[in-house]
Amino acid sequence: MQNKENSPLILIVDDTPTNIQVLAEALRMDYRVRVAGGGKAAFEIIAKVGAPDLILLDVMMPDMDGYEVCRRLKQAPETKNVPVIFVTAKADALDEEYGLSLGAVDYIAKPFHLPIVAARVRNHINLKIKTDLLESQAMLDGMTNIPNRRRFDETLESEWKRSLRSGAQLSLVMADIDYFKRYNDNYGHGVGDECLKKVAASLALSVERPSDLAARYGGEEFVMILPETDIAGARAIAEHFRSRVESLHIPHEHSDASSSVTVSVGVASVVPNADMLPAELLKKADEMLYQAKESGRNRVC
Repeated sequence: MQNKENSPLILIVDDTPTNIQVLAEALRMDYRVRVAGGGKAAFEIIAKVGAPDLILLDVMMPDMDGYEVCRRLKQAPETKNVPVIFVTAKADALDEEYGLSLGAVDYIAKPFHLPIVAARVRNHINLKIKTDLLESQAMLDGMTNIPNRRRFDETLESEWKRSLRSGAQLSLVMADIDYFKRYNDNYGHGVGDECLKKVAASLALSVERPSDLAARYGGEEFVMILPETDIAGARAIAEHFRSRVESLHIPHEHSDASSSVTVSVGVASVVPNADMLPAELLKKADEMLYQAKESGRNRVC
């Protein structure tokens, strides 16, 4: 494995420079490596570069011991699935049991043998890659290959909390294929499935930022989560999606809205506060979608 930009990222957390240097040099050929001299520095790195793929963690550190670091990692949604390997001089069986009970995947006693550390890191990295692949597949809609309702629900929850902290606006777009039941009844479900795939592809192309999410909500209904986006920006993205679907010119002779497949779109935006729930934003977007349908369909409200 080469030290490329997409190789796994390992974070080494230890207050002894010699230990950091030895571990970093042993792993740098195969992985990207970041180092931290303590728990506080580790969380600062994670906040800056994102969650690593694996953490090698000392226990005895002055500012925050490794057990407390592990506890906090496992409580945070963005790091709870990151494998943690304790590398420590606390080699007592009770210490090891305690470390594993906090959620660590392995426990290596100092003085360590570098080939064993490297082998255990490799095994846990390979396991995480397989786990991440299975998790990502579980978050995708099997037909359209875009994120599914489960991924949408989790993302809405996390983006809501992020907006609560930052005070940023959060927008939601809900869309429905116009007269899709008639489309299925007259053209057949196989053709209907192909239509869903094309609309889903148009939806995915309508969002450009990594933080945005386009997902299939269920049936012929689709959603977009747009963090840090005001109502005007969300409406522009929604209109771009509506126009893109219309420009596909998929024939729909049984629609009262157009001679081709179209979508109706509802848009809602809010600055979350502690007295609100994500379901309120979802409800408002759904109300706007209903208004778009009542107003003649093939439009954004």
